[in-house]
Amino acid sequence: MAALAALAAAAAVSATPGPPLPPAPAAQGQPVVSAALTDTTVQVKSDFRGARIVLYGAVFDAAARPSDVVVLVRGPEQPVRLTRKVKIAGLWLNSRPVVFRGAPGFYRAASNRPLDDIANFGVLRRLGAGVDHLPINAPAEQHIETRYGVRDVVVSSLGPDYYDWRRAVVRLKEKAGLYHEDGRGVRFVDRGLFRAEIALPADAPTGDYRADILLFQGGKPVATRARTLTVEKVGLERALYVWAHDRPWSYGLAAMAFALAAGWAASAAFRRD
Repeated sequence: MAALAALAAAAAVSATPGPPLPPAPAAQGQPVVSAALTDTTVQVKSDFRGARIVLYGAVFDAAARPSDVVVLVRGPEQPVRLTRKVKIAGLWLNSRPVVFRGAPGFYRAASNRPLDDIANFGVLRRLGAGVDHLPINAPAEQHIETRYGVRDVVVSSLGPDYYDWRRAVVRLKEKAGLYHEDGRGVRFVDRGLFRAEIALPADAPTGDYRADILLFQGGKPVATRARTLTVEKVGLERALYVWAHDRPWSYGLAAMAFALAAGWAASAAFRRD
């Protein structure tokens, strides 16, 4: 009777609902990487001077194989228009603008060691891992666009000069602090535990960001995890931003009226003096 009572008590305990157990695919031989951000929303106000977000995570691998972690953070895409100084009839003039598409407005690549030591060129290019492997491309067809009466040359029609223009895009973004690659940006703080910092400059574009955390073993990506981050304007700045983008004509007229009123007020003040 005592044995039957013990079995009944055990069955009652097992039938009691409880929190779901986390999956353990690593125990089955498949490595897993998990990560999270300390902040998932960054609010941009008038006094915004940049932000630092910490990404922390862990590597689960029952076989304890040597692993590398790469963190790729991409911001919203922004077309880039460039011009080049050309000498015409003894005068230095701006060339026709060149449009690059597919360039992220913000990009960070962080890893526990240099990317070239983690994987080969083909793997990095396929993943877009590293500033040199960003897919900054143009439409396949070669054509000329017209915007605001200005004829823009699409990058695909540049021929051999494409790489010079592309390097200029990357150089300008790096100078503005929007592109960065750090071969020591991921640090293992304990066995399987790692952390990385994402520095957002004051000029970081608003919109949705994506952080891809890639686990490499033997030079190949074996697991991945994605996290999202939102950078948004708040307060008066957001109201003006939405107004300017949703109703540009009324915003332009209001700005012009405000400028005229400010000029009239200043003129009246000086006349009284």
